[in-house]
Amino acid sequence: MILTGNQINKEWVNNKIVIKPFNKDNITTNSYDLTLGDTLIKYTDSVIDPKLESNITNITIPEEGYLLKKGEFVLGSSAEVIGSNFYVPLIHAKSGIARLGLFVHVTADLFDIGAITCTTFQLYASQPIKLYKGMKLAQVTYWKTMGDIKLYNGKYQSLEGPIQSKISADFIKG
Repeated sequence: MILTGNQINKEWVNNKIVIKPFNKDNITTNSYDLTLGDTLIKYTDSVIDPKLESNITNITIPEEGYLLKKGEFVLGSSAEVIGSNFYVPLIHAKSGIARLGLFVHVTADLFDIGAITCTTFQLYASQPIKLYKGMKLAQVTYWKTMGDIKLYNGKYQSLEGPIQSKISADFIKG
């Protein structure tokens, strides 16, 4: 069951939903709008090997925006820290930005319950588009759970800014 915008606000007031910083103007009918932080990450390896930590470069988004070229892929992050120990957050692109050809967080939209962190956006441009710090880029919805809750305590907990893949750690066993 999805929470309405009014219920998101109530659960935030009751400390059952984390959104920092919180802006009441970002509440919609059944979601909360997330804004883009000021940093992007770009992978620099010619071939990405999931067994190895990838090389990256950090890009600070200038005031005049960052031009994401057609076919370019970068990681960004929400300016907000979000999460909940009571509800499951799901991240979705804002429909207006999707209509401009920017794919946002398409394949990894489910937050683990108990994860309290900035979300890392996967950003792919189907055509050239400018990205601006603070632009409303995505939205988070909150869903009720069924069953016993086991809180997330993994490798992406309590992080700020965009975070590159940590999948290489899954290959390291004992």
